[in-house]
Amino acid sequence: MEQRNQEAEVEVQSRAKKAESVTNNNQPRWSNGQCVVVMPSCSTFSPSFDLSSCRAKLAQDGFQIPASDMEIPLKTALDVPSVKRYLVFNSRLFHLIMAPILYVVLWCAVFSTLHLYISVSDYWVLCLSVSLVSILLTTAIIFMLHHSNKQINVNVDVRLVQVNERMVKHKLLVGVADWVENCTGNMQLFFVYWDMSRCLKTLTETLEELDFVTPDAQNKLRSRMSHLILVSEDLPEESESGGSDVEAESDENRPLLHDVDCSTSSHQRREPTVTSSFSLAPDASLPAQVKAHRLLMTYSAAYVKLLVSKRLSGPSHHRMRLRRNHCSVSPVCLCQYIKKKVLQ
Repeated sequence: MEQRNQEAEVEVQSRAKKAESVTNNNQPRWSNGQCVVVMPSCSTFSPSFDLSSCRAKLAQDGFQIPASDMEIPLKTALDVPSVKRYLVFNSRLFHLIMAPILYVVLWCAVFSTLHLYISVSDYWVLCLSVSLVSILLTTAIIFMLHHSNKQINVNVDVRLVQVNERMVKHKLLVGVADWVENCTGNMQLFFVYWDMSRCLKTLTETLEELDFVTPDAQNKLRSRMSHLILVSEDLPEESESGGSDVEAESDENRPLLHDVDCSTSSHQRREPTVTSSFSLAPDASLPAQVKAHRLLMTYSAAYVKLLVSKRLSGPSHHRMRLRRNHCSVSPVCLCQYIKKKVLQ
């Protein structure tokens, strides 16, 4: 009996420890860069994700996230027809399908052009030359498309900034990545554990040093982020009446991307709109810590995309990697990635 009682006590203690680890948001279990949940797309040609099931899986791992911090912003960012079309046309599966079609089109175009202006006695020489030129052009175009996927994407990565601004409170970052496996497209939504405190501290110190050493650091920052410009449409009445309120609002407390209500009535769509654009580069008047936070949020989704697809390259020296890296599964952490892309 005593042995059974001891076993029951041990079982109760183990359950209590498990419950305690869940309530503490699984802090000991996870380290920066570890993938918590992977949610595949429900359809290849109309990408969508089962967010309710995804939130349930996160809850099983101890991440209690309300719908207002996850499902609603994710639907606003990704559940848009134009974004879905972009995800399909920019996917690796579409590039794989496009490559032979592009080769045939280029071959016909080059052959018809050369055949008109160049007379060749040996027909096979002309065909071989056209084939080589078409292969080179096709390879160059596919390489450029592949290289563009390694950069931050305004249509997808920047739209996820709003999501990561909320998910980072729960020590999670979100990103979308895809690849081809067995001639099948694999588009997935990734939830990666990330404690932002160390990266925020390191990047803040770096920005403070740059402001002190090089006065033109802000100009370099703006030039590197000059392509990250968002265009929004507002009603004229709202833009005029809300102008003073926007100016009065502090830049430090303003979110990087404002929430936009996608459900507009038909009579509102017919009203004239005012187009405004703004850059994602942080303003020079902001404190270094606020700048660092905005940079981390801006590049968070792009970093997750490269992290899960293993396309991050960093220093090969093991000691240097351990000394400055805040991620155990990648050679480059988020703050190092931003330093390399924006600040160097």
